[in-house]
Amino acid sequence: MEELKIAIPNKGRLSEKIYELLNKAGLNFEAKPERCLSIKTNDGKCSLIFVRTQDIPKFLEAKVAHIGFTGLDIVKEEGIDLDVIKRFDFGYCDMVVAVKEEDPIEKPEDLPETINVATSFPNIAREYFKSKGKTAKIIEVSGAVEITPSLGLSDVVVDITSSGSTLKQNRLRIIDKIMDSSCVIVQQKGLNDEIKKQVKALLLAIDAVLDAKEKKYLMVHIPKDKIEEVKSFLPGLSSPTVTSLWGDNENVVIHVVVDKDKIYDSINHLKALGGKGILILTVDQMVR
Repeated sequence: MEELKIAIPNKGRLSEKIYELLNKAGLNFEAKPERCLSIKTNDGKCSLIFVRTQDIPKFLEAKVAHIGFTGLDIVKEEGIDLDVIKRFDFGYCDMVVAVKEEDPIEKPEDLPETINVATSFPNIAREYFKSKGKTAKIIEVSGAVEITPSLGLSDVVVDITSSGSTLKQNRLRIIDKIMDSSCVIVQQKGLNDEIKKQVKALLLAIDAVLDAKEKKYLMVHIPKDKIEEVKSFLPGLSSPTVTSLWGDNENVVIHVVVDKDKIYDSINHLKALGGKGILILTVDQMVR
């Protein structure tokens, strides 16, 4: 079987979150050694390649990796023809346009015809201001974009933000949002059928982990005559599983998957119906 090659960020919270997610999905990597650039699963079917987040689209374009985890903003900036096959609700941020607080600018249309723009996303910024009928002189910086207006280096910044706090600390004010971004999985074009099958299986396993994250597995002994009432407030995925107890004709065991935020109310309701031996377990994966 051909090895599935996956590129992920080499450092940071996003890297740690993806690494944990892949392990929970069943890829079973050993602990990542420090300064390690690649690592294989225990069964040798997959390998991880650790690279800069910004470089992941290039690695896919060069066919060094089959799929990669990166930010949607980076995919758009690189402009490489890749398929976005999964979007997550983590790694979220907005790409915004910001000016100095004291500037009398309320919207992009109020900006001068020609402006100095500091950004780490020159391609997106250039296209954005072109769409607004402005000529942007791009000043490409790799970090500390927010400080450039106060230093007189730029009139406007285009940057990503999750809360806006760093912009406020640097006395900048948002006047527009270009796009929202989050972590995505991207796939190179032209994968063969064997790799596509592996990618599909991986996506199924990842979805199973994400679905299970907000669920709990609940088991309870309940009187038989209370089954219908239990089903009315504990439907589970379709309906609860009911099994008999050895040598007990009065009670049954109910197994059900419950939303995590409903566990407290469910326990109280079950206790009121005579429920005993209530057991609550975490759910690692849940395949629908």
